[in-house]
Amino acid sequence: MKILYIRPYENESEMVQAALAECDLIIAACVQDVDEATRATIDVLSVFVDYEVTSDMLDLLPHIQCIATRSAGFDHIDMAQAHARGICVTRVPHYGTRTVAEYAFALMFALSRNAYRSYIDMQKNVGISDYSAYQGFDLYGKTLGVIGTGMIGKSVCEIAKGIGMKVVAFDAFPDEALATKHSIRYTSLDDVLVQSDIVTVHVPSMPETYHMINEQKLNLMKRGAYLINTARGEVIDTPALVHALRTGRLAGAGLDVLEGEHQLREEVDLLAQPDKELGELWHTLVADHALIDMPQVIVTPHIAFNTIEAKREITEVTIANIKKFMVGTPQNIVQYE
Repeated sequence: MKILYIRPYENESEMVQAALAECDLIIAACVQDVDEATRATIDVLSVFVDYEVTSDMLDLLPHIQCIATRSAGFDHIDMAQAHARGICVTRVPHYGTRTVAEYAFALMFALSRNAYRSYIDMQKNVGISDYSAYQGFDLYGKTLGVIGTGMIGKSVCEIAKGIGMKVVAFDAFPDEALATKHSIRYTSLDDVLVQSDIVTVHVPSMPETYHMINEQKLNLMKRGAYLINTARGEVIDTPALVHALRTGRLAGAGLDVLEGEHQLREEVDLLAQPDKELGELWHTLVADHALIDMPQVIVTPHIAFNTIEAKREITEVTIANIKKFMVGTPQNIVQYE
């Protein structure tokens, strides 16, 4: 079986080659780097979440049978086209659950103690004589609203209780065992937003969660509350978030993901596309830049997953997914609806 493995991280190639020694493994930076004759024989394509698999790309791989994405999310793949072509799509449903949860708290701590803002001022040689500008607050005793209590959200709840926070949660399928064990109260999304000093989002990107946090929902939040997003950018209406921050409805935000982040990385290329339909996207990208420039906002480049342990887990599960597909018993399949 011939496998095209796109953009492995440092030392990942060796790990994959050893585990899939019986396969014809091709490592490349992109599909287009592979010659046409070889592309026509590719059975399995493996990509990370930052690599979009479009209909045009699938046209370049006429023999492809499986896409093994090295991520939990799959919104970077044209699932309708994959389904129409009979391509099996597998994913890594759980990885680095504690990793991402810890990162959410890294953002909370940085915001609650103005650590990042003070660090930037020190770099700029700003004379710091008035420490009141960096006055923060304790997380202990504050109410944390957790939206989504899957594997990552569950870890967030456990850490929060460990440092003395009160936790309220919203999930379409409440985890009653979690609620009982850690004294967590499940309630409606609106109630979570109204009660919480900090809200952290841990839901996947899907039609049901698109702009789940919009202008109406943001207006329900406590004045001076904080919002954390390490899930997917599309869950939050970006222009509405900018407005909430500018008006003081929110005191700050910690964002490891941005709406339209794929396009944000390639926005220079977008200049060559005079498509009228890009209007909404441009609006979002402008809002992204506004967030990046705000002193009360911390934006990081989708790195919450990025630890040695989590990356190894991603690779191991991906290898297992490919091996299972090879023997006709695929696992961790993405179901197209």
